[in-house]
Amino acid sequence: MAAIKDYRKAGDAIDARQAAELTKSAERHLVQPWPTAGAIGNEARGLIASGEGVYVTDETGAKLIDGPAGMWCVNVGHRREELASVMYDQAMALSYNSPWYTMSEPSALLAERIAGHAPGDLDHVFFTTGGSSAVESALRFMQFYNNVRGRPDKKKIVSREGAYHGSTYLSASLNGRPRDRDWMDGADELVIKLSCPDPFRRPQGMSVKEFTDSLVAEFRETVERVGADKIGAFVGEPVMASGGVIVPPDGYLQRMAEICRENDILYISDEVVTAFGRMGHVFASEKVFGIQPDIITFAKGVTSGYFPLGGMVVSARLFDELRRSNHPDAMYAHGLTYSSHPVGCAVALRNLDILEGGLLAQAREIAPYFMDRLKTLEDLPLVGEVRGKGLMACVDCVADRESRNPLRLDTEVGQRIDRHCHELGLLVRPLINMCVMSPPLVITREQIDRMAAILREGISRTMDDLRREGLWEG
Repeated sequence: MAAIKDYRKAGDAIDARQAAELTKSAERHLVQPWPTAGAIGNEARGLIASGEGVYVTDETGAKLIDGPAGMWCVNVGHRREELASVMYDQAMALSYNSPWYTMSEPSALLAERIAGHAPGDLDHVFFTTGGSSAVESALRFMQFYNNVRGRPDKKKIVSREGAYHGSTYLSASLNGRPRDRDWMDGADELVIKLSCPDPFRRPQGMSVKEFTDSLVAEFRETVERVGADKIGAFVGEPVMASGGVIVPPDGYLQRMAEICRENDILYISDEVVTAFGRMGHVFASEKVFGIQPDIITFAKGVTSGYFPLGGMVVSARLFDELRRSNHPDAMYAHGLTYSSHPVGCAVALRNLDILEGGLLAQAREIAPYFMDRLKTLEDLPLVGEVRGKGLMACVDCVADRESRNPLRLDTEVGQRIDRHCHELGLLVRPLINMCVMSPPLVITREQIDRMAAILREGISRTMDDLRREGLWEG
C-alpha cells in the first residue's frame, strides 16, 4: 500500500507487479456493480490509477480523456486541490454528526444555497447519499404526502420506457431498459410505463409534432384509464441519460407537466445527471426545459463525485399542505445514517463556488462547439445519429440508416468502440450499440477536437472489424 501511495504522489504509473496484485485482489474479493452471473465474484475491471483535469491515467500510465466524467459526475474535473482541502478541513473540524438529533453548519448553508438556485417555490432540501436514494426519498415522500392528505390509493408512479432512475427497490422499479429488469424484481404493481420520447426512433412516416402529440395523448389516456385518484407522481429525467441521452421533443415536458397539474399528480424531475452544470445551470428544469416541478432530485455533480451526496428539493406548497393537515404527528419515517453528511455538504459548498465562479458560463459557451464537433461523426455509415444537449452526447450506431435499427448482430459494438478509443487515448461509456460522453465542464476546444478525432478513428476501426467478421455490410 505504501508503494501505491508513493506512486500517486509522484504521478507515475502503477508498476506491472502492483497492477497484477490488485487484479487478483479484485477477482478474489471485490464485487463490481452490475455483474453477470458468469463473472460475479470473480471479476476485475480496468484499473484507473489517477486523474487530473479532464484526464485519467490507467495502470499502464496511458493518459486518457475522461469522456464520461467518471459517471456523469466529475463536473469540475479531477484533482481539484480546493475540494480535497475542504474534505480534510471539514473532517478535522467535524467528521460526522447524527442527522436524527443534530445538524451541522455545512448542511444548513448548503440547503440555503441549493434552494436559492431551485426554480419557483422549491425551498426545502433533504440530503441523501446519491441519486438512487434521492429518487427513493422522493417516491416515499409522495406516498407519505398522499397518506397524510387522506388519499391512500393515490400511489401509482408513471415512468417511461428507456428511463433510468436508480438501483434501490422503488427507484429501480421505474427503470425502463429491458436489461435492467430481466433478472431483477420490482414493485411492478406500482409503476406505469409510458413510451420513450425518442424522436430518432419514432414510427416511420410520423413527424416530430405528431410523435409529440401521441406521447402526450398516451399520458392523458393513461390518467383517464387508471384514474387521477390512483396516480401519485410522474418521474422524468429532462434528458434520459443512461437510456442514450434521449432529448425529448420541444414542448413535450411542458405538456406532461400541464397534465400533472390538472390532475394533482406530483411532477418529479430527476436531475441527478442534468443538474450542477451539465446543462450550464445549477438546475436545468426551468432554465433549459421551461418546467416547474414539484420535486427535483439531484446527486453526482453536486460534489463533482468527490464525496457521495444527493438529495431532493421540495416545493414549499407541499410542506404547507402537510402542516395544515389533521395529522400533525404523522411522521415521514425516512432517513439515512449519512443524510446531510458534514463533509459531503462542505465539499458541495466549495463545488458550488467553482461552478458559480465562471464554470457554469464556460459550460454554456462551449456546449455548442462540443455538439458541432461530435455531429461531424454522422458522415460515418455506422453512425445513425449524434444527439445531445449541454455537455451530454450520444453516438447511436445502427445497422442501416433507413430502418434506424441498432446493430442486433453485435450487441457489443459500443464496447468495441470503447476498446479502440481507449488504445487511442479516450474513455467513452459504451451502452450496447451506443457510446455516451459527458466530459468534465473544464474541457477545452482543443480537447474536444482531440475527443472527436479519437472517436472517428475508433468508430472507423470498429467498422473494419465488423466487416471483417461478417457482422455488418455497411
